[in-house]
Amino acid sequence: MTTTSEPGPRPRTTEPGAEHRTRFFDHRIPSLRAGRYVIGNRQTLKDVDGADRVIDATPQPFDVIQPRFSFDPTGINARFPVPDAVGTYSQTLAHINLDAPGLPWNRLLGPDQPDAVPWMALLLFREGELPEDPDAVGLVKADTVRRLLDPAGGSPGRPPALPPESLRPDEYDEQCATIFVPAAVFDAVKPLPVELGYLAHLREGGRPDATRAGDDPEPDEGELNAVLVANRFPAAAGGRHVAHLVSLEGFDEDLIAPAPTEGVRLVSLASWSFTTEPDSGVGFGDLCQHLATTDGTTPRPAEDLRLRVPTTAPGNPVGPQQEALDRMAGGAVALPQRLESGERTVAFYRGPLTALPARRLPPAAATRLDSPGEALIYLQQYGVFDTAYAAAFTTGRTLALADAEFRAALLEFRSAARSAVRRLASHPELVARAATALTARQLTAPLAFEAFDRLLTGGDGRGGGARLTQALDQAGPQLRAGRRRTAARTRRTVGDVRAVLAEPGVAALLTQAAPDNFAKVTAWLDALRRLEGLDLSHLVPDARALPDEAIRFAYLDADWVRAAVDGALSVGVGHALDADLNALATGGGPVPKCAVLVNSSLVPNWPNTIVNGYVGQRVVEPVRDAVFGTQIRLLLYPEVVERFELAEPPRGLCFGIGDVGTIELREITGDRIGYPKGEFPRPAGFARFLRPGGRDVLNVDGAGDALVPALSTAHGLTGGRRISSAQFALQMIDAPQAQTFSRP
Repeated sequence: MTTTSEPGPRPRTTEPGAEHRTRFFDHRIPSLRAGRYVIGNRQTLKDVDGADRVIDATPQPFDVIQPRFSFDPTGINARFPVPDAVGTYSQTLAHINLDAPGLPWNRLLGPDQPDAVPWMALLLFREGELPEDPDAVGLVKADTVRRLLDPAGGSPGRPPALPPESLRPDEYDEQCATIFVPAAVFDAVKPLPVELGYLAHLREGGRPDATRAGDDPEPDEGELNAVLVANRFPAAAGGRHVAHLVSLEGFDEDLIAPAPTEGVRLVSLASWSFTTEPDSGVGFGDLCQHLATTDGTTPRPAEDLRLRVPTTAPGNPVGPQQEALDRMAGGAVALPQRLESGERTVAFYRGPLTALPARRLPPAAATRLDSPGEALIYLQQYGVFDTAYAAAFTTGRTLALADAEFRAALLEFRSAARSAVRRLASHPELVARAATALTARQLTAPLAFEAFDRLLTGGDGRGGGARLTQALDQAGPQLRAGRRRTAARTRRTVGDVRAVLAEPGVAALLTQAAPDNFAKVTAWLDALRRLEGLDLSHLVPDARALPDEAIRFAYLDADWVRAAVDGALSVGVGHALDADLNALATGGGPVPKCAVLVNSSLVPNWPNTIVNGYVGQRVVEPVRDAVFGTQIRLLLYPEVVERFELAEPPRGLCFGIGDVGTIELREITGDRIGYPKGEFPRPAGFARFLRPGGRDVLNVDGAGDALVPALSTAHGLTGGRRISSAQFALQMIDAPQAQTFSRP
């Protein structure tokens, strides 16, 4: 397997057949913003002979009321990270999702600000930055609007400069929550007015209809939400953080000039806190990248991803050396061996997993193995053994001997089947009925019971009652006359008994001789075919074949599994008939075709990692998914997969950057909007898009190296054209990261 830089199909995060559409829109500009208005009415009467008469009606004031200092918290659809969450969020931009789609644009930030600039923003603060909330747990000061706007109110920080005429009389008595932000902190984290538009957008999630460019339906009003995104990353060192959705109305001039020295007092419309854990610098993407590449960029060659011990070949290997290299390339290891004669030598050994497709074995002399010695392969030219299949036989036998329930079921099934087949051999008339009319009860019930049943039911076309009456009437005279009925007994040879097994319908009927036990036997053997019960040392005989932080791909050797099954069925075999009956239990499920082994901290740290195997575009489900120890995961597939994908567990739609310091560019035009088109930036590293000062604030569209101009250039926009806020949101989606491995 080799890695590929092409984006493969994303993992399923919904049930098959379920579809969902997500669309982004720039903003929702209301036809009439919140505020106080007056309707004036003037009528002019035209006089044909004199001057016109103007009549002014009484002005009609009215208010457009929208939330300003507080709003119902039930209007919050979602927050990320969720309140009181604990996790590694240093690469995530917090966001809040509001049910009211027009709320961020229902009033102007300031008299000279463009319509698309929202009046609210999501600000993120760390421990020690807010004097009234030093632990960043979400403490706010509750007060009335009147006291907030009173310069002599006694609270530190300059309040918003709101025109008195813009406030309704009843608003002064409203309750509000406020926070005090020192000037230095506010200047460090405040977004510029031009950036506010990029940090807010509309999201629609609805039916998956008409998503082609130029054919998009109107937004579904019932599915629209307003989303505001923070412009700051949580601290990589970890700690408590608090997010505040604040009103910036009345601070529009302070967003482009230094904040007042006394700081500012902002209205907090909503807030929540979360804890980010220290970022070790190694995340899901980093680990996947290490699995797939040698230096973060160069894909690992296919040879490095096969399950085998790395070897260094001599310059010109001779015959024995080449034989050893070929076997080790297939996944075998060389181990010391002691022969029964006491001699010491070297033998090749491997488990059921092979780095290359296993060599085809010559046709077997028998349909089954009866001992491990029969499975030994002697390399006469080199005087050494290949013990793989002999070890498989012994492994299967050992597992069977260790499982008392399986042993009992196997022996009881064979005992019942032996009795049944011997009856068939002794009563040839039953063999003819085996394929059609004979039942398991007729085959296993005592013969006296069977004869009495025939008397009751009538086996010769006459009524059962008449036949029973005739038998009873004749019994007395026959006994008095000294006549006794004797059955002719025919002695059957072992060959006769074994020959019965070849008759049509007999094998299927014998499996019902002890159906419960037979079901236990076949289920156990199917589990063995899935390599259940085998220790990791059976699968990976040398730890060097699967080092730490590595992924390995392997084939399954069906002959190895067959030898293990033969070994399990060899338990308790006393004679040839028992061995023949074993064949009835060997028709179970198929043997998996390939395996994937992951030895990585991905396994314990991301237990819900999504794994997908593909053949073409078809998803292949694993037949087994198991974990050995704490960080080794085994996946077995029923066919050889062409592509394998590791994907980060889904976490909902959020914004941020990947572990390797990049985002995934997404198409913004055409009929493939949202499809990935490569990593950004190149070379990796998002530090260039952060404001100076070490506070991890994103330079969205400010001075210096800003993100929006760079993204616009990456999408080929020239002549001063910029991506929109919806397109910016599309780029900043921190989708679950995925790594794809493909067969050459």
